[in-house]
Amino acid sequence: MKKSTVKLQFNPELSINADGKHVRDGLSTILRTGDYLWVSCDERCSLERLKKIDENTFGEHHSFDLSQFLKLPAGTENEIDIEGIALEEHYLWLVGSHSLARRKPKKSQEPDEQIKRLAKLKTDQNRYLLARIPLNRNKETGEISLVKHVTHPYEPNFMLSAAQLAGNHAGTNQLLEALTNDIHVQDFLKIPGKDNGFDIEGLAIHGDRVFIGLRGPVLRGWAIILEVAVQDTDDSYFFELKPIGLKGELYIKHFLHLEGMGIRELDIAGDDLLILAGPSMDLDGTIALYRWPQALRQTGQSITHRNDLEQLFEVPNGTGPTSGQDKAEGITLFDKHHAIIVFDSPTDERKLNTDAVMADLFKIGVNSVKI
Repeated sequence: MKKSTVKLQFNPELSINADGKHVRDGLSTILRTGDYLWVSCDERCSLERLKKIDENTFGEHHSFDLSQFLKLPAGTENEIDIEGIALEEHYLWLVGSHSLARRKPKKSQEPDEQIKRLAKLKTDQNRYLLARIPLNRNKETGEISLVKHVTHPYEPNFMLSAAQLAGNHAGTNQLLEALTNDIHVQDFLKIPGKDNGFDIEGLAIHGDRVFIGLRGPVLRGWAIILEVAVQDTDDSYFFELKPIGLKGELYIKHFLHLEGMGIRELDIAGDDLLILAGPSMDLDGTIALYRWPQALRQTGQSITHRNDLEQLFEVPNGTGPTSGQDKAEGITLFDKHHAIIVFDSPTDERKLNTDAVMADLFKIGVNSVKI
């Protein structure tokens, strides 16, 4: 199969976080808006913008500190763990993982200390974030940037403002509060994401419908997409969930049999949803792209069996000596016929010079083969 790639070139002055990790080593999501690619690293509080240089290269890296637009509970001291970004009209949307994390054992420590770390859970308040930020196009240069406030381009009396989902308690939000009594999800809210606990890793927006993909929990092979809708509040910095279910529920659930896999990313293609799926837990395993036909025509909660989903292709991932590497994490439509996928923990073969990395292009047409 012939391989086609896109080069992502980052600025070394903007690419290293406080722990010395390069942004290219933790890419978790991607979005294309015209000549720009937006990507995020799961261990930062920023969004990265790259501009098209030629047909196969994006560079001119610019980093946007999200604390300049949103009210991050922990400021920039803790990561947001951004796991999904999406576009709807004049807003860029983003979502954090909303998950607990279990401490990793460190081989340099004594065995007893390593075992103790496995019992410790941590909560990063910034992870509980669902937000939207206006996009503004410079009329002279055509440059697209994030802005905190901007006048609507077609309605001069209406202001677009950065805002996020409200919550009644610190370290949570209205979505998690609504799920605390959910018959399918409630028992997983206190389980770390890497243990098949509650873990958001996908976002797609269509009109006033917000689709949130869950990496976990996976229930007897069934993955979950939550669908919500939002409305403005009197406080321009926050929006809130509005009733969407038949009985006034603040969310509805869609169950999909992805053959035991959880959701890694979502994107919209016409009336369909593209679903990047992979293991819910921290292990190597099949990663594949699925098409959920006519997903946007669904009304109310739904359940879709495996034969009603189309597996487009499997995405190669690290195995053996490269175990834990080249984990496909983000997908976006590159053009009408192709999708671009970025990888967390890329292998050395995927890295170029000291600050670039290769993303892969896949054809998503009839044959759904990599080009």
